[in-house]
Amino acid sequence: MMSIYQRALGSEFQKLHPRIKERFSLTSESGFAFRGTGVMETLWHGAAYTLPFLYIGTWRSIMFPESGRDVPFTIQNYAYVDTLGRETVTWVRTFSTGKQRRFDAYMVWSEERECIVDYLGTHQHLAVDLKLSVADNGGLQIRSTEQRFYEGPVAFRFPMLFSGSANVCEWYDDLAGCFRISVSAENSRWGKLFGYTGSFQVEKVEPQVPTDILPLRVERRE
Repeated sequence: MMSIYQRALGSEFQKLHPRIKERFSLTSESGFAFRGTGVMETLWHGAAYTLPFLYIGTWRSIMFPESGRDVPFTIQNYAYVDTLGRETVTWVRTFSTGKQRRFDAYMVWSEERECIVDYLGTHQHLAVDLKLSVADNGGLQIRSTEQRFYEGPVAFRFPMLFSGSANVCEWYDDLAGCFRISVSAENSRWGKLFGYTGSFQVEKVEPQVPTDILPLRVERRE
C-alpha cells in the first residue's frame, strides 16, 4: 500500500534518506506506528502582538504562547482509516513547557485537490493544503499553502493576512544518529509567529491509535 507521502512526492520519494523514507512510508497496513521522543533546543514565538493569536490556538491544540530552550518533546505518528474512509496519519506533538501543550494535525490525501490536506486541531476546523519536496539533506520539506476554515455551517477560505504559512523540514542526522526537525510559521505582514528546532529518537509501537489523540470531530470538507 502506498503512503500519502509517496503519493504526494511520486518518484521523488526515492530520493529521501532511508530513515526518512521508512518513517513516511507509514500506512494503516504497516502493522506498527512511530513514537518519537526528544528535546526541542529552541521553542519560540513572535513579537508580543502575536500572543493573543497563539493563546487562541491553545483552545483547539494548534499553537501556544510559551517559549523556551531544551523543551521535552514527543511526536506520535499513527496511520489509520478515519470514519469517512480516508487514510489518515497523525502528527500529534506534545511540548512540556511547564504545561503540557499539544499541536495536533491529521493528514489525508485529497484526490480532488491532488495534495495532502492537513486538518489542524482537535476539531479539524482548519484545513491546510501541503506541498512536499525533498530537501538537499535528504529530508522531507513541507510547506503550507491555501487554508480553509470549517466550523458547523460556516466555511470560508482563510485570508493569509490573518494566518501564517508554515515551513517544516524533518531529516536524519547520520553523525548524531537522530532525527532533526525545524518548524517556522510566519505571516507576510506580521512576521514570525511560532516555531521550534530540535532532535528526537523514534521507536516503533503498536499500531492501535490511542483514543486520547484522535480528533473530537472529523471534517469531511476538504
